[in-house]
Amino acid sequence: MMGFGFSYPYGGGWGMAFMMLWWALAIVGLFGVVRWAMHLPSRGTDRHQTPFEILKERYAKGEIDRKEYEERKRTLES
Repeated sequence: MMGFGFSYPYGGGWGMAFMMLWWALAIVGLFGVVRWAMHLPSRGTDRHQTPFEILKERYAKGEIDRKEYEERKRTLES
């Protein structure tokens, strides 16, 4: 009666443990790659804009008028 009718796939207890460890590491690695890829900066925005650059951009787009631009510019300079 060899093994009493039970079979041990993957080489018994240690083989199963290593297989489970392999899959756990693969899943964690995949999760890490996805998180890393989601935090990559998109093209053209690889640097942070200063508050003054943002203000100039908003004025150029017409989001704020000249009076508001001048007031905020003075606030930033002080």
